[in-house]
Amino acid sequence: MPATSDRRQFLRTGVTSAALVALASEVFAQQRDDASGMPRRPLGKTGPQVSIVGLGGHHIGQMAKRDGEPAAIGLMHRALDEGLNFFDNAWDYHDGYSEELMGKAIHDRRDKVFLMTKVCDRDYEGAKKHLDESLKRLQTDVIDLWQFHEMVYDNDPDWVFERGGIRAAREAVKAGKVRYIGFTGHKDPSIHLKMLGKPQPWTSSQMPINVCDYFFRSFLHDVVPQCVGQGVGVIGMKVMGGGTGNIPSKTEATHAECLRFALSQPVSTVVTGMTSDRDLDQALDIARNFKPLSEAELSTLLAKVEEVAGDGRLELFKTAKDFDGPYHRKQHGFAT
Repeated sequence: MPATSDRRQFLRTGVTSAALVALASEVFAQQRDDASGMPRRPLGKTGPQVSIVGLGGHHIGQMAKRDGEPAAIGLMHRALDEGLNFFDNAWDYHDGYSEELMGKAIHDRRDKVFLMTKVCDRDYEGAKKHLDESLKRLQTDVIDLWQFHEMVYDNDPDWVFERGGIRAAREAVKAGKVRYIGFTGHKDPSIHLKMLGKPQPWTSSQMPINVCDYFFRSFLHDVVPQCVGQGVGVIGMKVMGGGTGNIPSKTEATHAECLRFALSQPVSTVVTGMTSDRDLDQALDIARNFKPLSEAELSTLLAKVEEVAGDGRLELFKTAKDFDGPYHRKQHGFAT
């Protein structure tokens, strides 16, 4: 750590780093390569093996709008052929277009994909409606992992249980429409901890995992150990700072270092935005040649971002409602 660090902060992050390294070592011990050389890790204690990097549904929708559907579908096909099997999506991405696009890409190779999408409603009827629409768009009979999307307001966890969203999810599992249940969020670790305290054996929890998170409202320090302790698979996101490339563009940390940092944590997989063959090539190269950051490499990388990380300027999704999805803002009565 830099010499300018406050000693109390140094001790806190130092001790926590040792604990995270120990937890990560347990995850790495379970990592196995598939036939293509793509490393896979178990999704918590109850889930299957998934590729350590996953394809982001929001970005693939952006790619299709920019370059056309054939290019985006071709990228998804190539990712599957290369062994990348974890596909991320959500009911509200591009007003459903991302799910429709992904459905076109995977309908004839569904067995190759571990398919995750997210539900935005908190109530029983709304959640059931979202599931039916997602299944239709994705051209499948079953969602491998269905996650409650954007647990970003303090009362969201209560709403999911009080208004019946969780009942819809449990019924979907019994009906064979969903295999596993999880949740996501990017705002505050305390909301994730509240969800983890609810009476539900979650399979996964998706959260920001990046080098700046290490210093600000840290999911890595506060939530990840709880997930690992409960056998909940951690899905990393916002590796570069929220899809805008803020961390590499505003610090000396590179894209490759940011992705390698995330993969060096106790995570099952890391979802990263891919909108070109170059993006996919980089993700494949880092995944297949992955080695955890050494202590010296970690210290050097943390030093590159510490000065600008502590006030959250590169993780505005934790502090500004502008980064919350419009569907969720509308739910809570905020302007969209």
